[in-house]
Amino acid sequence: MDASIELQYALDTFYLLITGALVMWMAAGFAMLEAGLVRAKNTAEILTKNVALYAIACIMYMIIGFGIMYPAGGNGVIPQIDWSNMFMFTSAAEDHTLDAVAGSGGDIVYAHLADFFFQVVFVATAMSIVSGAVAERMKLWAFLLFAVFMTGFIYPVQGYWKWGGGWLDGIGFNDFAGSGVVHLCGASAALAGVLLLGARKGKYSKDGSINAIPGANMPMAALGTFILWLGWFGFNGGSELKVSNIAEANAVAGVFVNTNMAAAGGLVFGLVTARMLFGKADLTMALNGALAGLVAITAEPLTPTPLAATLIGGIGGVIVVFAIVTLDKLRIDDPVGAISVHGVVGMWGLMAVPITNAEATFGAQAIGLGTIFAWVFITSFIVWLLIKLVMGIRVSEEEEYEGVDVGECGLEAYPEFVGSRGATA
Repeated sequence: MDASIELQYALDTFYLLITGALVMWMAAGFAMLEAGLVRAKNTAEILTKNVALYAIACIMYMIIGFGIMYPAGGNGVIPQIDWSNMFMFTSAAEDHTLDAVAGSGGDIVYAHLADFFFQVVFVATAMSIVSGAVAERMKLWAFLLFAVFMTGFIYPVQGYWKWGGGWLDGIGFNDFAGSGVVHLCGASAALAGVLLLGARKGKYSKDGSINAIPGANMPMAALGTFILWLGWFGFNGGSELKVSNIAEANAVAGVFVNTNMAAAGGLVFGLVTARMLFGKADLTMALNGALAGLVAITAEPLTPTPLAATLIGGIGGVIVVFAIVTLDKLRIDDPVGAISVHGVVGMWGLMAVPITNAEATFGAQAIGLGTIFAWVFITSFIVWLLIKLVMGIRVSEEEEYEGVDVGECGLEAYPEFVGSRGATA
């Protein structure tokens, strides 16, 4: 074996694992962001959802999801499941990727299990998006049951259509790191759940007015945003998959810079837009603006210049402010703005690709966008509806009033702020 190929194998495998670990750290970002934007009485439950969904995503993607998304074959629409990709049957000692590429010129040189690890943290990210949108009124176990179907089947099928060599990839649909496959997917599932779930009590008045329900911990929300910002370097940078030659190293550097600039543009444009609309520097809009910029650039972080990336992210920051306001007017209650950030801005990110990538077309991008939304929304709506009919998806009015922490988890995240229940003077 050529020593240079062995070095390339080791370096690219290490790069994929480290960037995958950064994406895994985004789970902490989602947990902190959502915990900061919900009320104190619902904090422990939202944290439970975030840690549990990550574990469920890992298990379901191992058992079935990865085999669906990267099959042995298929007709481009229906995958032929590759049972060798079910890792309950595969160990690191049986990873033959290096042997397979030894004579191929080293086009893809990294461990098969490193690829699985990098992919599994992406499916967990998609499911994390759902968590915030249905916060404060959904039953914990109904949510976790949906996570089984989302991570084991719904996400992998549309992932196969693009990243697994399916028909979307065949028509030239471009989605570098997942503005559609991950972010629009998660938002579409969230929208289906929110429509069946309904709004939080007190959010919308009978006279049509909209009542703000502030989050409990803005420092935690800001910390969550910074964690997500950091993790996104792995999300987009790792999607280059290689770093072991000059061209790939330059590409990775470009992706990192463009990812950072898009976030900066999104935050500034979002903050300014909020100031113009509301007369105040709204921190939540600034945070969502940064995330919107990151979502917008994720579809194509390689071809834009840093200035173009800043503008793409900046437009995302403007869009997200108007999207949040519009959804509120439509009485679609999303406590953290997840549908706007990941769904509406995810659409913008997909449609912005041809602006800087001459190989992409608006037609293919529109088809991919519509397909992902339709598939995920319809299948998710069916699953949510079945769960609602079987076990219900919404907590009782009393549990919602007291907080789902006590009703669902039997504990409170901030017990020192609440008098002892049942205590006597």
